[in-house]
Amino acid sequence: MKLEPLFAEFEGLEARERLELLIEFSDTLPALSPQRAAIPAPSECRVQECQTAVDLWVDVSDGTVMLEALVPRQSPTIRGLVALLIEGINGARVDDVLEMPDNILEPLGLAETLGMTRQHGARGLVAAIKRRTLAAETT
Repeated sequence: MKLEPLFAEFEGLEARERLELLIEFSDTLPALSPQRAAIPAPSECRVQECQTAVDLWVDVSDGTVMLEALVPRQSPTIRGLVALLIEGINGARVDDVLEMPDNILEPLGLAETLGMTRQHGARGLVAAIKRRTLAAETT
């Protein structure tokens, strides 16, 4: 999994710089695949814990996890977090995804910077990725 090198990019930065770096990731969120972009997102794709509308798809093929997500540009913080997770997770093995930290903001050094609502959303996002990874693996 490629999350560790991404976490390292945040080390040694001040809180404001960490947040700016996370927001920079928002520009790297990949577009949805054509087949997913062609239809409205099913309601089961919505991450309910996120205050921002986050639609998330998790696919598992041959034990490898691939994520896709749709996050509005008007929400650069959560969009950046989702983009970072996609970059760090895509191509990872199922076991690695299931072992990633539940509080993803902690290794980024953003746990104290972001408010409780965003912390709750970030935890919910990671929980959704793990749940959907397990579900996709068994189908």
